[in-house]
Amino acid sequence: MSWGTIATWRMANEGVEKASTILEENGTAGDAVEKLINTVEAYPYYKSVGYGGLPNEEGIVQMDAAFMNGDTLAQGAVGAIENVMHAVSVARALSHEHCNSFRVGKGATKFASLHGFEMTNMLTKRAKKRWQKRCKEIKQQNLNPYDGHDTVGAITLDKNNSMAAATSTSGLFMKKDGRVGDSPLSGSGFYVDSKVGGAAATGLGEDIMKGCLSYEIVRRMRDGELPQDACDHAVYPFIADLKKRYGKAGEFSLVAMNNKGEWGVATNVEFTFCVATDKQKPVILMANPIDNMKTKIEPVSQEWLDAYKKRIHAPIE
Repeated sequence: MSWGTIATWRMANEGVEKASTILEENGTAGDAVEKLINTVEAYPYYKSVGYGGLPNEEGIVQMDAAFMNGDTLAQGAVGAIENVMHAVSVARALSHEHCNSFRVGKGATKFASLHGFEMTNMLTKRAKKRWQKRCKEIKQQNLNPYDGHDTVGAITLDKNNSMAAATSTSGLFMKKDGRVGDSPLSGSGFYVDSKVGGAAATGLGEDIMKGCLSYEIVRRMRDGELPQDACDHAVYPFIADLKKRYGKAGEFSLVAMNNKGEWGVATNVEFTFCVATDKQKPVILMANPIDNMKTKIEPVSQEWLDAYKKRIHAPIE
């Protein structure tokens, strides 16, 4: 039976490897996607997700996350949750609630605490240094405060043809208190239907949510398009239209997988992602937009991987 997983950014690689083991050993799509996201959330050198994520303008790490069951369409989500190690696990727990399944701020944090989730201060010394440095730069150089907004989003398919989707992010660096992006919003940051497939997004949430692109990709797959065609046809025309109507468009990157384990990607920036299936060992790939509203996909070089590792571990001056 087919199985597979696809996730945004190089940072998902170790999580994809763990999810692959779960799926290969007949585990569920839900368990696999939660483990994938948890792995990213716990690593302190990924500055846009979980522990070590960059804070808002007040120096507080507020996280958004979501989980969706592709069999039942049940969803759970949190917005601006604080002091929780694994926001996506809280979102998964909320997906079992028929009502009150999307909670924000103090309500989300209270739910996590009452239900025994690991609570901790998510602002690491490294992230605090970045925040202090940025505050100084903004004051001295009049710089745009907003910088960095990468979400880990993933789709999983298990051997029973069940699918799941999940996202997690600390959001836009230096965002306003209480700001929530697209990541926990169904149809924008994620969507999955086991009868069809799923999609997940990363980029500037305020622009991604203008197009409900994750749902649009799934809709196109339902109508018979292959995942790569669905991504290209949903993402690139929308970006072009948004530039005409709104005057600009932020960064967009989306990944998708159908219920056969076939996958696709579309992006308007240089974008890394990770994928594994029963036919493909876990691999890190690079996507770039090219002419005619298409996507070029190729393996990442060892030189790029070495530079990436050096960059994320570099000391904060």
